[in-house]
Amino acid sequence: MKHEGRDRGRADIVRQSRNRARCGDGWIAVVALLLLSLLIVDSNFGTAFAHGIGGRDAAFVAATKGPDLMPFIYLGAKHMVTGYDHLLFIFGVIFFLYRMKDVVIYVTLFSIGHSITLLAGVLLKIEINSYLVDAVIGLSVAYKAFDNLGGFKSIFGVQPNNKVAVGSFGLIHGLGLATKLQALRLNGNGLVVNMLGFNVGVEIGQLIALVVFLVVMLQWRRTASFERFAVAANALILTAGFMLMEYQLAAYFSAGKV
Repeated sequence: MKHEGRDRGRADIVRQSRNRARCGDGWIAVVALLLLSLLIVDSNFGTAFAHGIGGRDAAFVAATKGPDLMPFIYLGAKHMVTGYDHLLFIFGVIFFLYRMKDVVIYVTLFSIGHSITLLAGVLLKIEINSYLVDAVIGLSVAYKAFDNLGGFKSIFGVQPNNKVAVGSFGLIHGLGLATKLQALRLNGNGLVVNMLGFNVGVEIGQLIALVVFLVVMLQWRRTASFERFAVAANALILTAGFMLMEYQLAAYFSAGKV
């Protein structure tokens, strides 16, 4: 009954938002979508939006020869709060979650998933092409937005288990984090401590981002604009997810990894 109520509330908002968008309120979404579309053909798109560990951070990690917990906690937190792909997914996950209990459950499932594969990927040296992993991460963003829009029910007549989906995509996001670290040729001395620190930092960064998202959503839901633009917002997230996936796949094939 709880899930039926939440789904019914989401459906009502989606339906109302669609109706109001037809009356002219959707023009902002159209403009924003056009701007996002321009980014995909911008030659600087890959440079501007590449999410990795570089510069001084990369140099520090490569030069580390032993346990150095606090800097790795900082790096993990920094990577998460600047990780637009991870943040977009989390934002999509909590978009229609109104109960704090549900937020905790879903975010915990995501955290468990990415913690497992982050640590296993680095410590067990599980090597997977980073472009393909990041393409699936982009797909996860699009998936959640499509689900928020009621796409699975309206088009396919089914509703996937959201808890399973979030936990599973958490595993993929963790692999994405692992591939970024593997590229830095980490020193084996102190690796376990440093990776645990990095993972703790990721969770801290995620908590910071989550608090910001919840504050924003709490305030937004109190306004009439939430019902007007809920569909537009998820359409933007959907578009961004497909753009991220397209960019990573283009990079994969252009690198000759066929």
